[in-house]
Amino acid sequence: MAKLLQKMAGSMDACQVLILLFVQLGICSAAGFSASFIFGDSLVEAGNNNYITTLSKANYPPNGIDFGRPTGRYTNARTIADIIGQQAGFKNFAPPYLAPTTRGAVILQGVNYASGGGGIVNETGALFVGRINFDAQIDNFANTKQEIISQIGAPAATRLLETALFSVTIGSNDFLNNYLVPVVTEVRRRIDPPEIFINTLISRYRLQLTRLYNLGGRQFIVPNVGPLGCTPYQRDVNAIVGDNCAPRANQLVQSFNRQLRSLLMELTAKLSGSTFLYANVYHIFADVIQNYKSYGFENANSACCFSAGRRGGIIPCGPGPSAVCPDRSKYVFWDAYHPSDASNSILAKRLMDGNLDDIAPINLRQLANR
Repeated sequence: MAKLLQKMAGSMDACQVLILLFVQLGICSAAGFSASFIFGDSLVEAGNNNYITTLSKANYPPNGIDFGRPTGRYTNARTIADIIGQQAGFKNFAPPYLAPTTRGAVILQGVNYASGGGGIVNETGALFVGRINFDAQIDNFANTKQEIISQIGAPAATRLLETALFSVTIGSNDFLNNYLVPVVTEVRRRIDPPEIFINTLISRYRLQLTRLYNLGGRQFIVPNVGPLGCTPYQRDVNAIVGDNCAPRANQLVQSFNRQLRSLLMELTAKLSGSTFLYANVYHIFADVIQNYKSYGFENANSACCFSAGRRGGIIPCGPGPSAVCPDRSKYVFWDAYHPSDASNSILAKRLMDGNLDDIAPINLRQLANR
């Protein structure tokens, strides 16, 4: 080992050499995970859309108001992926893949590929023009893998990926910005009944997750889709529901989630050495919404960043007319679609340490300590 490190030290900086040593000895950098690779949509994006032409951007105030500055995250501070990374012991957030600084030794600790508007199927989010769908995110990870191999060699890269955490948070846009878009919903339903559309999503998701496994991933956390019908957006566009959640969106999501759970069990059984954790975000978030006062919230149905609509769900949070609630910790929702940092903290904690109702077959801390 000493000779290997001496040989490689001439072409690697001290951080790279240290990470190589950790990988070779099986010592992981944070709570049992060597790195964190994050895929998904705006719920976990860290700024990739800052670098593409798209109508879906969050790199302007008041987004990031409690982060210190706008970063491209669609919330007032941290995403759930950021918080899970912190609780797992990572000192830095996984950087966005498209950032010019996401090069060199930094990628050995993980990368964020998520993109606002992205979905499981490639046509999802077309109304935003630009977005990075899940297939393209996996392509980007394949590029990262080759960069890792060039830095530390194939055997060490294999070990790093096998002990890394792969987080995939996607699917919400396939409903909100595809199947449930008001102007196309009725036409789409006649072509693809809900069960056909959901089967299409699951079939595509199976191929995508299998591809990530074939690229070296072994430890996965895959959150299901949350109660979309309870977002300020769905409440406002379905005003007839009054103070209730929109039932149709939630019914569709629950049907998808049931099939997703079966898919992850199937993949864990089929793909040797893999673990696919089913993160029941729907269950956790529905509990928070229903019992919001017990969690310290004062509002569970309106956006903190408020532009228009009864619940602030008609116009996305952005510069200009948007008003921001004075205490973001009291709101479940940051904007029309996304949780606040306070909500994300609750979700992350329960995925780290929760019971089988929250995450199965084990929680993240148990996975890290295996």
